[in-house]
Amino acid sequence: MTGWRMGYACGHPDLISAMLKIHQYTVMCAPSMGQVAALEALTNGMEEKDRMVDSYNQRRRLIVKGLRDAGLECHEPQGAFYAFPSVRKTGLSSDQFAQRLLLEYKVAAVPGSVFGLGGEGYLRCSYATSVSQLNEAIERIGAFVTQLERERME
Repeated sequence: MTGWRMGYACGHPDLISAMLKIHQYTVMCAPSMGQVAALEALTNGMEEKDRMVDSYNQRRRLIVKGLRDAGLECHEPQGAFYAFPSVRKTGLSSDQFAQRLLLEYKVAAVPGSVFGLGGEGYLRCSYATSVSQLNEAIERIGAFVTQLERERME
């Protein structure tokens, strides 16, 4: 049931940025459709849950190794479905890194700065996707980090 959200807002960029910080990480209540789906999952979904736990463990190990191989320090998470690598060595802020990664390499990640001062210098990378998409994202992140290293040497 990961990611069952929808909606949009239009407005001044400063206003939208402030709205996103509040909206993305706050939950008002679970929608009724999600409540019914959760009940079904809890009642009849234990085998599927076990399969998903194994799959998430595989993807967690894959993304952490991939980020480390790309040259980014990354603690291995013990819960959720996000890795939180450090991008400090690149010399970019988390906002700059996330924006350039999206625009230049078509990989979406959340800048750590949205989590407050302690998140600056980090990037939130979801591994709630397919192994093939993770491999592609890791390859692109590695290419981006290599490009940044070349830029710093010039």
